[in-house]
Amino acid sequence: MSGFTLPARLFLACPSRALRRLHHAKLMLRCKMSSSSSLTHSITIPSQPTEPVNVAAAAGVSSSDFRRVENAIDSSLFKNWLRNLESETGILADGTMTLKQVLIQGVDMFGKRIGFLKFKADILDKETGHKVPGIVFARGPAVAVLILLVSDDGETYAVLTEQVRVPTGKVVLELPAGMLDDDEGDFVGTAVREVEEEIGIKLKKEDMVDLTAFLDPSTGHRIFPSPGGCDEEMSVFLYSLQVEQETIRQLQGKETGLREHGEFIKVRLVPYRELWRKTADAKVLMSIGLYEMALREGLVPRH
Repeated sequence: MSGFTLPARLFLACPSRALRRLHHAKLMLRCKMSSSSSLTHSITIPSQPTEPVNVAAAAGVSSSDFRRVENAIDSSLFKNWLRNLESETGILADGTMTLKQVLIQGVDMFGKRIGFLKFKADILDKETGHKVPGIVFARGPAVAVLILLVSDDGETYAVLTEQVRVPTGKVVLELPAGMLDDDEGDFVGTAVREVEEEIGIKLKKEDMVDLTAFLDPSTGHRIFPSPGGCDEEMSVFLYSLQVEQETIRQLQGKETGLREHGEFIKVRLVPYRELWRKTADAKVLMSIGLYEMALREGLVPRH
């Protein structure tokens, strides 16, 4: 395979709201295999048209894995990361930094689509020549829902899920949440679907309140739960419902989830007044902060 060169040119669409004049611009990729059998791509991005970016596969990736690396570059995860780099508040927006290289280290497939992507980006400060930390775990957009059930006994309950979370080594109480499964950006639809799958409650789209929509426009109306290492950007919704005490009893401890997908979930209902101290889940604590501030500003009704 030494000296093998792909004759085709690959293109990646890279629209940017901040660079409207380049909304329809495309990133050109020239793909080749070096004599050392490493996989290397060269891409050009709008913010630095005269400085091509090398995108390489990590050591140990064979030629048979070329298609997976190619798919990673063409994935919505990677393209969304590039768009963020060049957005109004992006790292490359003011021209003081430059993207030199991206090293693809891992690709996890969810069926036929890329679910997770891990890579290292070399971004340099032009004045000092120093790199900024650039290890990225890309998983893309996600949603979470704060569901408040107002019981006829006067108590308001938050609906949580109890799930095995292997990365933490613990069973965690958390908000119903999920990743977007496609590139359509249907945050509301995803939130409704995740709640039905995890809790068994059917929500009405028109009654969903996007709490992150109240954030300043500079945030993109999204939350970054762990920006030091992960690109995940999350929308948090509020949904409230009047219920009878019998509904509370039926939901408490209910086993749900898609077992065939490895979801072993129990529903837990917690009085809202106690919620802030009952779990270490960041989604819960963020949703409380958003909800309470929205209440203070009169943006949502008090239940």
